[in-house]
Amino acid sequence: MTHTELHQQTPLFESLQMSATAGKRVLLKMDCYQPGGSFKIRGIGRLCTEHVEAGTEHLVCSSGGNAGLAVAYSARQLGVAATVVVPETTSEEVRHRIGLEGANVIVHGEVWDVADVFANKLSKEVNGAYIHPFDHPTTWKGHASMIEEAVRQCEQRPDTLIVSVGGGGLLCGIMEGLEQCGWEDVQVIAVETKGADSLATAVASGELVTLDRIASIATTLGARRVASKAFEYATTRDVMPWVVSDAAAVEACLKFSEDHKVLVEPSCGASLSLVYDRASVLDEAQTILVIVCGGSGVTIDKLLAWRDSLS
Repeated sequence: MTHTELHQQTPLFESLQMSATAGKRVLLKMDCYQPGGSFKIRGIGRLCTEHVEAGTEHLVCSSGGNAGLAVAYSARQLGVAATVVVPETTSEEVRHRIGLEGANVIVHGEVWDVADVFANKLSKEVNGAYIHPFDHPTTWKGHASMIEEAVRQCEQRPDTLIVSVGGGGLLCGIMEGLEQCGWEDVQVIAVETKGADSLATAVASGELVTLDRIASIATTLGARRVASKAFEYATTRDVMPWVVSDAAAVEACLKFSEDHKVLVEPSCGASLSLVYDRASVLDEAQTILVIVCGGSGVTIDKLLAWRDSLS
């Protein structure tokens, strides 16, 4: 590729605190340190760059927050306009952050799916490029760069990888990266919160399903239907769907903030909770790599309020 990547290389290190808790070696890939606060910039930055190099001057996306931040950041770096359509569930704070990047923010619909239909239609009206938040091969290829980095950074190859799943874009990128780097035999655990578990429900049903609604505070995991490619990976490769409670995800976020002085969303805490709660799916694991995917829509006060409401 001739263009400059918009994402940063992020640290990977062993968490002594989490290793002690789990009784196993726990490695953290800290993509919470990306511009915008989440892994999204890896793939979305690549897709935005492709469109701009092809002549696009206006990027339009739908987002619960993190993808929108990635598109807004990309547009600012690439010198083009951006419009981000968010559902009513996206906090005022996240809307403000997207606006700070210079993007036009439109609030439309109660859930992401409704915002997405509107964004797709709007992109045609403004002669812009529609950027899907998770379901595009270029996006997956960008996310795969996380594994390319991890291979260089890991002194000891992990036998287990934990990743959160919303729409499945990150899972697709992870699986693509594992294949490219010869790590196909690493056990992947795909974690969702109860009420946003569209992948686990699809795998249990043996076919893609659309959830009636999202009933989880982890709204950035709130895709009612996962990408078909994610479902394909989950049913043909060594992928184990795993579902945790909102309470477990929030508690993991709070513990992680104490251990590493870093705030992440419950969508990321879902993955961290497997280690903190010594989930049975990790019984045979020796070296665990957790993708700390991050998330922008969180504060300590919000985590504490969630914990109180869920207890």
